[in-house]
Amino acid sequence: MNRTAEVSRQTAETKITVKVDLDGSGRSGLRTGIGFFDHMLDQIARHALLDLEVMADGDLHVDGHHTVEDVGIAFGQAVHKAVGDKAGIRRYGHAYVPLDEALSRVVIDFSGRPGLVMNVPFNSGMIGTFDSQLAHEFFQAFANHAFVTLHIDNLRGENAHHQAETVFKAFARALRSALELDPRSAGTVPSTKGTL
Repeated sequence: MNRTAEVSRQTAETKITVKVDLDGSGRSGLRTGIGFFDHMLDQIARHALLDLEVMADGDLHVDGHHTVEDVGIAFGQAVHKAVGDKAGIRRYGHAYVPLDEALSRVVIDFSGRPGLVMNVPFNSGMIGTFDSQLAHEFFQAFANHAFVTLHIDNLRGENAHHQAETVFKAFARALRSALELDPRSAGTVPSTKGTL
């Protein structure tokens, strides 16, 4: 089974290419122009054990909003394309991840119904050159275009860098779990409906 995809997205604001291999080893090649965002995307690749390439040229002279959101769109589209009909996957995934004083929980369902519930009270507006509000935009875009239900909660944390890193790492671990092939399901779609 070849669970790979490449998606290109070009608008008046951004030009983005995303390549993903859901059965990779955690390798990444990232260039978004936003250092902290690249760091978070690297966490996704490493902890979800997927290979991820993201090349983005965006209107960063305005701010990072369009770049982060459009990367979320393209990444969601790539994952949706790579996972195919979802036959044999576990479908659900969840993870708790700590980093020093911070702790986050992420739960994901490859339900075919996009939805995001996110409760992350960041304690700083900026993390490097990354606007912390853009974490929500990234995950909203991903959920909408990967057709997943996503619940994200930062349970505690004081340092915004730590809060964000636990969120992205927990997302990665939940994603890895949900996308794993379940040998007991033997290629069946994990739904009583027969389709997702």
